[in-house]
Amino acid sequence: MSRIGKLPVDIPAGVKVDVSGTTVKVEGPKGKLEKTFNSAVAIKVEDSQVKVSPSDSTRFANAMYGTTRSIIGNMVQGVVEGYSKDLEISGVGFQANLKGKVLNLKLGFSHDINYDIPEGVTIAVEGGTKLKVSGIDKHMVGQAAASIKKFSPVEPYKGKGVRIIGEHVIRKEGKSV
Repeated sequence: MSRIGKLPVDIPAGVKVDVSGTTVKVEGPKGKLEKTFNSAVAIKVEDSQVKVSPSDSTRFANAMYGTTRSIIGNMVQGVVEGYSKDLEISGVGFQANLKGKVLNLKLGFSHDINYDIPEGVTIAVEGGTKLKVSGIDKHMVGQAAASIKKFSPVEPYKGKGVRIIGEHVIRKEGKSV
């Protein structure tokens, strides 16, 4: 049994949660989210709380109801507070520019990289080397940050590339004379 799955998700004031079957719609001050879950879990709204339980006693249902509860909790937190990830670009001549819904990245290649910003995600560029990826869907924000990082991951010798602020990068020692 999941310890996380047993905990109910509290619904704060100003947030509306609607459950129809296995589809959950969450509406709050920052926007709306909707997601359909597997039929192996039962989702109910009772007393301003969302309760998730396995619909049968299979191993799959026991695995999925904790995951479902976490995703619903992230949806509720997303429409109230939102999510953001900060990225930093380091390297000589490395920079980012925002052109409408396209992020233009100069990462030391012979060509610029144009990244189309997905719906529901906003990117702010500060000083050409700092990016702030934000939105209400935790998965979309994390995926956008990972996609940008994948263009030029941090290399271990000089530390050049795109890094998510707060992550640990192992640095290697250069040549010894």
